[in-house]
Amino acid sequence: MGWREALNQATGPGITLGITTGDWVRLLAENHFRIPPRFWPRTTFQTLISLVNTAWWATAEAAVYRSVARQTVQPPVFILGHWRSGTTHLHNLMSLDERFAYARFGQVMIPSTFLTGEGVMWAASFLLLPRDRMGVDGVKMSADVPWEEEFALNIITGKSPYTAWSFPHRVAHYERYITFRDVPQHEIDEWKAAFVWFLKKLTWKYQRPLIMKSPPNTGRIKLILEMFPDARFVHIHRDPYTVYQSTKHLQLKSWDYCAMQKPDRDSVHGQVLRQYRLMMDAFFEERHLIPKDRFCEVSFAELETDPLGLLRNVYEKLSLPDFAVAEPKVTAYVKSLANYKKNVHSDLPADVRKEISTAWKRSFDEWNYPVSS
Repeated sequence: MGWREALNQATGPGITLGITTGDWVRLLAENHFRIPPRFWPRTTFQTLISLVNTAWWATAEAAVYRSVARQTVQPPVFILGHWRSGTTHLHNLMSLDERFAYARFGQVMIPSTFLTGEGVMWAASFLLLPRDRMGVDGVKMSADVPWEEEFALNIITGKSPYTAWSFPHRVAHYERYITFRDVPQHEIDEWKAAFVWFLKKLTWKYQRPLIMKSPPNTGRIKLILEMFPDARFVHIHRDPYTVYQSTKHLQLKSWDYCAMQKPDRDSVHGQVLRQYRLMMDAFFEERHLIPKDRFCEVSFAELETDPLGLLRNVYEKLSLPDFAVAEPKVTAYVKSLANYKKNVHSDLPADVRKEISTAWKRSFDEWNYPVSS
């Protein structure tokens, strides 16, 4: 572990970096202030950072409030797919098209202040960021890389499954926000207002259509269409066995960097099985709500073998601008990944494979993934 990673794990505010003090205190109160002593350095560091965020938000960021409020969000493109299904790779590729804009890591981590404070975040990222994504994979990190708006909504509202990365004792409570089913209407309204506001800020900054990517949105199609009725969607799927192993790895690593309570690491198997079902059941039930000319589905295998052909088809299916304009940059980027090495996972035990194929049968059947023992 390098010194950046060690610093990040010791004091890292994880996924609550940009939270304001009022929201931070409410989040702590919601979790009954149950922070064991070993996590006090993280909690103290986050509290200090929240004071800075609040002061910045109330002064510099307030100056652009009215301009942002008048902004209209152009119909976005949403990339859907369960965690570790290839959403990041697809997002990185599509974000190369300069006719679109996207949320950057440095923006989603300080969502309340990024319009005026992004430069400070960029400078601080040298100290705060690990070299890759929390050791999850070899994807390089910087303040400018395309990132999930879910991190911004987690910080603004505390209504996200990612909140359980910080407070794992209440996983069942926070995983409700994967679909927002059985969630009170006032919480849904708060989340939707924050979502629209964040996209207004991005649109005000870039004045271009947005390409957004957050796996939890896979289970929220109905809500997204209520906010952005003309949105387009790309869904990517991947072999469920690989998704299981990679998602389990992601969850364990996220606790290493973000937890402020001791997680039950033995619970991760059941959590991954359960949350996949929550997300994908909602997806299968709601995908019909998307007009056919605004929905496209692809596989990770296609993305690996023929990324240019896949993107060309996505652009055509969704009536996006001519892909030929973006193709040279995409080609150069694909060539730069020639030496990228994916994580290698150990073979799954037979009983685990059977449990996965039974619990996720709909996905195996839907996309003809082979079931093995």
